[in-house]
Amino acid sequence: MSVSSSTPTTTTRRFRWRIVDIVVASVIGVASGLIFLAWNVGYVGPGTLLEPLLPGLQGLLDGPWLFAGVLGALVIRKPGAAIYTEVLAAVVSALVGNQWGGFLTFEAGFVQGLGAEIVFLIFAYRVWRLPVAILAGAGAALAGGINNLILWFAGADVTFTIVYLISTVISGAVIAGLLSWLLVRALAATGALDAFPAGREVRQRV
Repeated sequence: MSVSSSTPTTTTRRFRWRIVDIVVASVIGVASGLIFLAWNVGYVGPGTLLEPLLPGLQGLLDGPWLFAGVLGALVIRKPGAAIYTEVLAAVVSALVGNQWGGFLTFEAGFVQGLGAEIVFLIFAYRVWRLPVAILAGAGAALAGGINNLILWFAGADVTFTIVYLISTVISGAVIAGLLSWLLVRALAATGALDAFPAGREVRQRV
């Protein structure tokens, strides 16, 4: 009697982290953390320009802090990958130092990673197409945006809240979602991700 591919044993094997998963997820997290560090400084100029135009519009600049979890999940395709890579990136940013403090940076990374993780969970870690990546980016942004409103923009009026949430969700969808998905495809086309289903799928279509 054959065993169905959907048996608990098969599912457990598919969700189990391998050494290569841990290593690559860690590399993604650390590299993303270095990008976070650069953006901690780089966002100041654009933010100064956007804020006077319309309060809350600075949410458009949140995307570069949100992509690590989506990128990690798209590559690793295992439960917890989005949280792990986003938190590790935040830890790197916090250890080197930033203007928001260590614990709050870690907390923000966890919340943002959780926002992306929930989207992949909803699709049972089986669907990795572009629409899901965009939703995951938007999920990370929505969770992070609400967190920021509570911690950093307490007492903000309705207009600011709406503009900020819409802006950050757009940024998350485009930068964390769309661009991460495109990056995975570009990396996969080079053969760098052949150890992962994400890489093999793209190479098989070429």
